[in-house]
Amino acid sequence: MLNKIFIMGRLTRDPELRRTQTGTPVASFSLAVDRDFRDKTTGERATDFIDVVAWRQTAEFVSRYFAKGRMAVVEGRLQIRDWTDKEGNKRRSAEVVADQIYFGDSKREGDGGSYSGGYHQGGSYSAPAAPSDPFGGYGAPPADGDQFAELSTDDGNLPF
Repeated sequence: MLNKIFIMGRLTRDPELRRTQTGTPVASFSLAVDRDFRDKTTGERATDFIDVVAWRQTAEFVSRYFAKGRMAVVEGRLQIRDWTDKEGNKRRSAEVVADQIYFGDSKREGDGGSYSGGYHQGGSYSAPAAPSDPFGGYGAPPADGDQFAELSTDDGNLPF
């Protein structure tokens, strides 16, 4: 069986970080994802609003580094949840459970945060297993414990 999904869009609100009764971090947010085709009459693209949930270190990562309007790429699986509303009606919801979350854009000027502009190694978090060298051979993270490292030189050879 295969249940794998990749979506890319902008956060419609800041991620909401909560903790379960046992203290496990969980973050929820939604992405506005444009469809690949345009409406024949208006010429505009329709947008889907997709709910995403992230757990543990991935939840802490997304709540720390992402905010409303940021572009994100989410890799995960589709999950259907059955629940009962306040009136006792049975309801069903679809959501993406994130395995990995990547930056889909560079940090905009004046947004604050841990870095500004450009291409950065380690711009994603994979839970539970992290890659053996998350900095792609560009060295260890800075001594202050931040998971992001500035490239000291630009040789003009971008990896894409």
